[in-house]
Amino acid sequence: MLKPVDARRRWWGTFFLTVAAGLLIWGQTILKPNLKGASFLVYWAFCFVFTGLAIFTALLDVRAVRRQIHKDHRKLVERAIADAKSEMDENEKSSNERGDRPNP
Repeated sequence: MLKPVDARRRWWGTFFLTVAAGLLIWGQTILKPNLKGASFLVYWAFCFVFTGLAIFTALLDVRAVRRQIHKDHRKLVERAIADAKSEMDENEKSSNERGDRPNP
């Protein structure tokens, strides 16, 4: 299930990636004749910063997804063990009621 913090993180990642792509397209088409000297460096530094923010946000999302998968896997294993123990207890109880001897 998608939590609000996950949705917010993904929204920010999408935003940063969209801004970086927009800056790239504008820088290569509309603004190319105007970007000279220091403005060229500043403009592409902004593009680089937004790309870096998008990558950082994606890495945070990967870490969060891996943690959630690990947590879900642990719950699943614990539930399977608990179910197996309860089934084993039921089998022992029914064999004791019949008077069977437990296997060594």
